[in-house]
Amino acid sequence: MHEYSIVQSLVASCEENAKANNAKEITKVVVKIGVMSGVEPQLLQTAFDTFKEETICSHAEFIINMQALKIYCHHCKEEYILPKDTYNCPNCQGGELDVLDGENIYLMQLEMI
Repeated sequence: MHEYSIVQSLVASCEENAKANNAKEITKVVVKIGVMSGVEPQLLQTAFDTFKEETICSHAEFIINMQALKIYCHHCKEEYILPKDTYNCPNCQGGELDVLDGENIYLMQLEMI
């Protein structure tokens, strides 16, 4: 379950940011997870709840925002949002696509005191 290693890195990043800003506690952590990132939101939540104890995030609210797969079609010259498990342009059905968003996980926001 790679969600645990993701959370370990996330908590470490929170601690670094808190130290850099002279904060005593993280109160909210907001992440964005792409649908094609391979991260399971439920498992990530469980891992965060498990690892946050005895860290600067021990009382933090953890918010997960899911990001749909956003592509650019070279044939249509348009951007589209695709449903999960769809890999062709919804307009022309072509496969000459660039993925613009939806494959990664990002730390979007920290609230600290």
